[in-house]
Amino acid sequence: MLILMFILIVIGLGELVWFCMPIAMYRIINVGNLSGIILSLALIFSGVFLKQIIGFFRNVWKIHIGKTVLSVLLGIVVLGLIFVLVESVLIIRANYNHPDENATVVVLGCKVKRNCQPTLTLRERIDAAYDYLLEHPDAICIVSGGKGSDEGISEAECMYRELVEKGIGKERIYKEDKSTSTRENIAFSKEIIEREGLNPKIAIVTNEFHEYRAGQIAKAAGMEYGAIPGKTAWWLLATYFVRELYGLPYEWLL
Repeated sequence: MLILMFILIVIGLGELVWFCMPIAMYRIINVGNLSGIILSLALIFSGVFLKQIIGFFRNVWKIHIGKTVLSVLLGIVVLGLIFVLVESVLIIRANYNHPDENATVVVLGCKVKRNCQPTLTLRERIDAAYDYLLEHPDAICIVSGGKGSDEGISEAECMYRELVEKGIGKERIYKEDKSTSTRENIAFSKEIIEREGLNPKIAIVTNEFHEYRAGQIAKAAGMEYGAIPGKTAWWLLATYFVRELYGLPYEWLL
């Protein structure tokens, strides 16, 4: 009992720190880290009051209706865990869908700072695109992302400047600066590919947690795609991964 209590408390504290780091360092608050914080507090609470919780459930189990309610709740929890496991496998496996040689690189934008510099997540995507373009000198790139009200320049312009500064030729980069969502990123990039006669097989550059959803959107648009995942900072990965778990059901229902 004491060992289990200790394990629950330690895991809960570790997760609490992990999910709070984005808030403390960059004031990033979303459904991912809020859910993680709630789960972490639940684990800590369970560890501290494990004996009382077990006693409560034993007493409830002795009552007929209590046994029925607990069985239903347990079934819901098990189904929920299976669903999350399936989502996680799909998200992780999508990163191993390697693109064709010299595929048209489509870099999906994300937030740009007011001073026109890329955020950490956008920097990770730029670096992944750069590595691929360096290794495939014949590949063409589309940087995709519009300008939000709190952004200094469009996401496409920011990525364009960064790639050119790194040494990628301007003639290899097309800018798509009107999109406001992943769906528009893909749709508007497809228009550029068709208009300019580029390789219709694409390589989607985004972060690991986002590759599956972006790939499904590309598939729905009739495009052949592969993944070039940007490496997400470890202290951000859990927050965005959990947020993506919420986003997938929404995408499947569209």
